[in-house]
Amino acid sequence: MDMIKVAMVEDNKDISELMQLIISTAEDMDFIHVFSSAEDALKVLAEDPMDVVLMDIHLPGITGIECVRQLLPMVPQTQFLMCTVYQDDENIFEALKAGATGYIIKKTPADKLLNAIRELHDGGSPMSPAIARKILSSFKTPAEPRMNKHADILTEREKELLQLLSQGLFYKEIADQLNIALITVKKHCNNIYRKLQVSSKTEAINKVFRDR
Repeated sequence: MDMIKVAMVEDNKDISELMQLIISTAEDMDFIHVFSSAEDALKVLAEDPMDVVLMDIHLPGITGIECVRQLLPMVPQTQFLMCTVYQDDENIFEALKAGATGYIIKKTPADKLLNAIRELHDGGSPMSPAIARKILSSFKTPAEPRMNKHADILTEREKELLQLLSQGLFYKEIADQLNIALITVKKHCNNIYRKLQVSSKTEAINKVFRDR
């Protein structure tokens, strides 16, 4: 049986020792290296590629995300599994963009950690459930806010324009999207303000989109 060669980049000694102990119990894995910094990992792993590398994000010096970004072109056969406490959208997507193919949190149970390594090695993309939900939710198109009865006095074009204003678009962007002149956008806005008896975009949006 071919052993899965595993390395880890983790600056917390207690965590790295615990994970090393867990991985060492697996009969199909061979724990080869542990590094406390990305700089040390870059020096070794470029010359001694692993099958799977568990990568922390917050490291002294170069971050784990940047380490993946630099290593991957040199060792394209290596699979990178982010193993971190960070669950915010920015870190998740930056890690995936850098080339990581798995993302789990550090409190993942031992059996799930080992299964994540196997899944990654077999071509899968293991994710902690909370991470997977965040990724899936990013593909959902947010529902457009519903207009209240105040919009009844507006034309369909004025409603369309106000909807775009509520999304944060500028007059020039609205003109380009609707394929109309900038002066026409301004004219529509003036009509909207007059009909709604407001004096600004913010007041118009608040009046039409608030629950009432």
